[in-house]
Amino acid sequence: MSAVARSVMAGKTRVCPHCKAVVLESLSVCPGCRHHLRFDVEAAQRQDAATRALEVEGQVCHPAGEEPYEYSIVVTVCNDKGQEIARKLVAVGALQGGESCSVALSVEVLPTRAPQKVEPAPAVLRPERASPPPAGGGRRLPDGTILTPPGLQPKR
Repeated sequence: MSAVARSVMAGKTRVCPHCKAVVLESLSVCPGCRHHLRFDVEAAQRQDAATRALEVEGQVCHPAGEEPYEYSIVVTVCNDKGQEIARKLVAVGALQGGESCSVALSVEVLPTRAPQKVEPAPAVLRPERASPPPAGGGRRLPDGTILTPPGLQPKR
């Protein structure tokens, strides 16, 4: 757990200072504008552990030679009793003959706490035995290579 643990109630919201969208208070990155909201390791780990519970993508194509189409993209959220919780008009526009528009919807779910990472046990390092310096004042590398400075090589 981080040194400064935040106690956040599940589902609590706040306004993104960048795009003014209502977002979950526990997020470290706004899902709308993708700006950082805070630099918190635990929140970032939670957001990394998010999974896509729903992903839908589709395309609306306008047949060539017909009158223009107008479209409205509306997202409606209902609870388990079928009661409407939120309804948002996302975009409107028009398609001319031969044009198309694609729409993608995804729902991410996050754990309420950051997943605990299991850190590997530190490796036990054993010091290597120091080998005696090679004759001639050179230096021996771990792979056995002997380095000798210029001027200290054996005379011929």
